[in-house]
Amino acid sequence: MSETSLSSKLEIVENLMQTPPAVSPKYFYDAKGSALFEQITRLAEYYPTRVERQIMATHAAAIAAHVSSGCTVIELGAGNCEKAKILCELIAPACFVAVDISAEFLHEAVKELRAALPIIDIRAVAADLNREIALPADLPRQQRLLYYPGSSIGNFDPTQAQALLSRMRSLLDDDGALLIGVDLLKDLAVLDAAYNDAAGVTAAFNLNVLQHVNRLTGSDFDVAQWRHLAFFNTTESRIEMHLVAATDTQVHWPGGGRSFVSGERIHTENSYKYRVQDFVALLNRSGFPRTQVWTDERGWFAVMLARP
Repeated sequence: MSETSLSSKLEIVENLMQTPPAVSPKYFYDAKGSALFEQITRLAEYYPTRVERQIMATHAAAIAAHVSSGCTVIELGAGNCEKAKILCELIAPACFVAVDISAEFLHEAVKELRAALPIIDIRAVAADLNREIALPADLPRQQRLLYYPGSSIGNFDPTQAQALLSRMRSLLDDDGALLIGVDLLKDLAVLDAAYNDAAGVTAAFNLNVLQHVNRLTGSDFDVAQWRHLAFFNTTESRIEMHLVAATDTQVHWPGGGRSFVSGERIHTENSYKYRVQDFVALLNRSGFPRTQVWTDERGWFAVMLARP
């Protein structure tokens, strides 16, 4: 077993044994989970991808005017690289680096992007954003644009989010910038529908994490004994996703295991929703004191360009 695999296994088991039990959302993204998430982004109920794309299209000229052509774009959590393709066509970077935890899915996406944009130097880096990000040694530090779309920052609690934003700042010189998507507070019915879609794709995405955990740890979760739960926590200003035991069940893994009683939850994800001024303040505390903000007409989502 590799050092990385052993580290992941230990982390997963430790989180499952805590009270309440949890699984980090980074383990959603095996090849199947990544494909399921791409399905989610195309659902009618799931507004973030659609609205963010509209903001980018509406304000394309303004965004391009603030970013130097010929820069180096580094997308964190690149996924299928669809958003990167739109951005690269807009600002024509000299180099694009896709960073994602799902290595297999990432390399397939990068292969397609290279075919679509052959004049750009395109790289792939498999990395966990919860840790220090090691970029290629020959990558220029000047004029870097970090790109973090989709409000993935919402998966981190405010303390973790500030730590991640500070790590992003460390990847930039003073002439660099961060282009980030941020989901905003809105009507609760809209939020609820986005995480409880009628087709059950989000439920399948959530449940798939147990199959990934089984492969990583040798555990024997029976997915049929668990159900998806998502709701908005008003006090914490976040969507929470959980897996709920449908019955009393025992789960084993090499060297251990634990029982779950009917109704017990495994916490799998948070998705924080911000007010614009609160996120701008968070950026400021993280080393980005200058921020340009673009939103849609309804104020559902924001794209922010933040500079040191």
